[in-house]
Amino acid sequence: MADPRGFLTHRDREPQPSRPVPVRIMDWKEVHTAQEDGTLRRQAGRCMDCGIPFCHQGCPLGNLIPEWNDLTRRGNFREAIERLHATNNFPEFTGRLCPAPCETACVLGISQPAVTIKQVELSIVDRAFDNGLVSAQEPDWLSGRTIAVVGSGPAGLAAAQQLGRAGHTVVVFERDDAIGGLLRYGIPEFKMEKSVLDRRLVQLRAEGIRFRTGVTIGGDGEEDLTLAELSERFDAVVVAVGSTVPRPLGVAGQQIAGVHPAMDYLVPANREALGAARGLDAAGKRVVIVGGGDTGSDCFGTAIRQGAASVTQLDIRPQPSTDRPEHHPWPMYPLIHRVSESHEEGGERVFGVNTLEVLTQDGVVTGVHIVDGERVDGRFDAQAGTERTIPADLVLVALGFTGPDPVIRTGTTLAITARGTLARDEDYATEQTGVFVAGDAGRGQSLIVWAIAEGRACAAAVDRYLTGTTTLPSPVRPSDAPIAV
Repeated sequence: MADPRGFLTHRDREPQPSRPVPVRIMDWKEVHTAQEDGTLRRQAGRCMDCGIPFCHQGCPLGNLIPEWNDLTRRGNFREAIERLHATNNFPEFTGRLCPAPCETACVLGISQPAVTIKQVELSIVDRAFDNGLVSAQEPDWLSGRTIAVVGSGPAGLAAAQQLGRAGHTVVVFERDDAIGGLLRYGIPEFKMEKSVLDRRLVQLRAEGIRFRTGVTIGGDGEEDLTLAELSERFDAVVVAVGSTVPRPLGVAGQQIAGVHPAMDYLVPANREALGAARGLDAAGKRVVIVGGGDTGSDCFGTAIRQGAASVTQLDIRPQPSTDRPEHHPWPMYPLIHRVSESHEEGGERVFGVNTLEVLTQDGVVTGVHIVDGERVDGRFDAQAGTERTIPADLVLVALGFTGPDPVIRTGTTLAITARGTLARDEDYATEQTGVFVAGDAGRGQSLIVWAIAEGRACAAAVDRYLTGTTTLPSPVRPSDAPIAV
């Protein structure tokens, strides 16, 4: 069992160390560095080994958190990675990119700072790769069944790996020139270096997963295929294309040159970090980011590294408290004031404002006109006399995504929901026989941990469809949602 007095002996939360700001903004390398072994084991020892570990409920994967916390405390990293991989195909992704709802559900967090669960998770898997403890798990037998997975983001890769291990032949189709979906070109290098993705792809290829890049399902290129053609060639199809259609700004001036969806900026910037020529350039420009979420934060850090003259991020929500609000009680994921690594690097954040118009002169962006206020009954109540203009040369719109790219539905009868997602039942199946949907394409814009969980669960549904039964885990249902009141 865990150290029964660990959380009493060590009450302080020791975060993962970061490289100094003046150093890290000069390159694209990851912000965080590895934690010292003694500190890591001390933090893992704060886990209480609760009778009812609510961290399990906070995490849709059902990660065995108290188990691998205690194994880390004891220095048994070989067994720790086994327990970690038992529920999560890609802990190196979640350990870097997930906002850790497991930590806000931590029982210790009721009266002390929560256990650094995400940090322990990342340390376990990185140590495992460094010490050769991650190897291919080839299936014991081959079923003779074939499956196409459309999309190579976390949901698609998780479904592919699970189905491959069940003995099926899996081919993953990706429309981009490299595997990984938004993990490849949507997540900045300073949050996750792509070598982290590439080393996991080595494992998947060794397990027999096949990859085809540059193929758009529903596209009209020479290499492209339709969903109907995939259904004819394969015994089952998993659609895991994510939610990629950007939500528009919806104000005057949004079509002017200099106003861009966030991903139109982040994707070429990621290519730049990997050695390509610079695309959309923030150097020397006054950058305004509309949207206060993680994608906006990614734009924030990217613009700073490109040498922007100034960076301002606008958030329609009022600045929240640093304490958990009453309407977000434990173990819910609370709306509190969070400062990302990008926000530590400079620039400015403006809360409680609505964008009224993008100002232009001679067809070029000159500023963003905003007003203070607050949301009342779902509508923004502007405060009279607070209108003002923020100078801008480049406006990045990071307001989230409305659903999957409609090209996937070309020539099909796939239904969509009122939310713009692909319709599916509780077995992840669409109305088209043999076609399943996993991840954000069916759930809507969500967290990476939910994408992996859905990929695993969808794989179990597909295995059951093909063979009549399954031993694959199914951690979530399509209708499941985070803890809420």
